[in-house]
Order: sequence, then structure tokens, then C-alpha cells
Amino acid sequence: MSYTNASIGSGSRTGRRTVEFGRTYVVRPKGKHQATVVWLHGLGDNGSSWSQLLDNLPLPYIKWICPTAPTRPVTVLGGFPCTAWFDEGELSEDGPNDVKGLDASVSHIANLLSTEPSDVKLGIGGFSMGAACALYSATCFAQGRYGNGSPYPVNLKAIVGLSGWLPGARNLRNMVEGSQDGARRAASLPILLCHGLCDEVVPYKFGERSSQILSSVGFRYVAFRTYESIGHYTVPKEMEEVCQWLNARLGA
Repeated sequence: MSYTNASIGSGSRTGRRTVEFGRTYVVRPKGKHQATVVWLHGLGDNGSSWSQLLDNLPLPYIKWICPTAPTRPVTVLGGFPCTAWFDEGELSEDGPNDVKGLDASVSHIANLLSTEPSDVKLGIGGFSMGAACALYSATCFAQGRYGNGSPYPVNLKAIVGLSGWLPGARNLRNMVEGSQDGARRAASLPILLCHGLCDEVVPYKFGERSSQILSSVGFRYVAFRTYESIGHYTVPKEMEEVCQWLNARLGA
């Protein structure tokens, strides 16, 4: 099942930019609905391919929502337009981050989750750039606000990031550690990160460093899984571990 979400503002209090998101694919739970997870694709992909993979996972209580990112020029591709959750140049812990693009996408994700039943647990996962967006969502949840200062509205229970990285890492420590509420929220949110040692697109060191930074600022339940001889893709063993981890956090 799928539907199209027309557009959403950037989330900025002053900005007028409108971001057009693509089609959203929904995989309905095959059993009693206990959890909803928004899953985010990587650069240049769409929600359809992941919805097919997720539909076959043995997690009958989860409703999967797989949106498609806006098409935008991407700096790392020389300005070539493709589906991307935000603009990105060369990966660097100290590099610039497209906060407006990140906020727009994370706001869109939160809107998708905000209409779910109150007794359903909510999570966000993703691959590559989608994982980066999921981790940025985790930092917004902990801080209680988006990068532009607007309140973050969703109570998250789980984050999964495959072959990704943490955007905005350089500013995270002061934002979370300066708030008791932020520290409490960070400590309550479990995060699973998985990365292949042979990843040639998002090098392993970025996944490892993201795990270290998240743990250092107060995310107490960060699990980091390493896969030898694996590049920038998923394998059955990895998805099996994702299922086991989600069962423990979102299952009955």
C-alpha cells in the first residue's frame, strides 16, 4: 500500500522553502499492531525497495512506513539531483551540515508518526543517509527540539542505523549535557548501529565514531555491531540481528 504526501515546510520559523517529498509506502502489520517504525532509504533510492524487504521480516506486530526523500541537488554528486534527505558534501565530523534539510526531513518523519495510536511504540530506522537522518531524529528527541529550535513532538522508543553516520556531532555534547530533561531522554532511547568493515561509501570509522559520540553524551543503550568483509549493503545476518534487537525493544 502506498500514498503520496504532497509537501511540507522546512520547519524553520522564518524560512519559506517548501520541500516536496515522494511517495510513501506502508507495510501493514500482519498481527496485532504494537509498534510503528519509519524506515528511511539511502541516497538515490526510494521507499519502495525497502518496503519489500521489510514486508518479509518476521516482525508481524510492526507497521512499517517507508517514505521517499525529496529530489534535490546533492553536493557530493557535483550538484546532480537525486532523492536525498538533506544535502551532503564529503563526510567529515567537522564538516558543514544542512540543518534546514535535516530539520525538514525529520519534521516530515515526526508528522508520519504523530498520527499513530497512543498505545503503539514508535521507532525510526534507516540505511546510509537514512541512518544519518534517524540518528539526527534521536538527537532532536533528546534535546526536545529541532535544530531550528522548534519543539520535537514524538516520543521515540527505538532507533536503528545501518551503514550510516551522525550529522551535527560537533554540536551535540553541549546541547544534550546542558539539560537534565535532555539527559533523561537520551538515557531512555536505545540505539542499534551496524556497519561493515569494508564499507567504501560511508567508511567504518564514521559508524564507530558515531557510536562513541552518542554514548559519550548520555545515550546509555547504544549497541554497535561490526560485520567483517561487508561493504555498503545489508546481509541476512545483519537483518536477523535487527529483528532480534527490535523484538527486545518493541515486542510485547
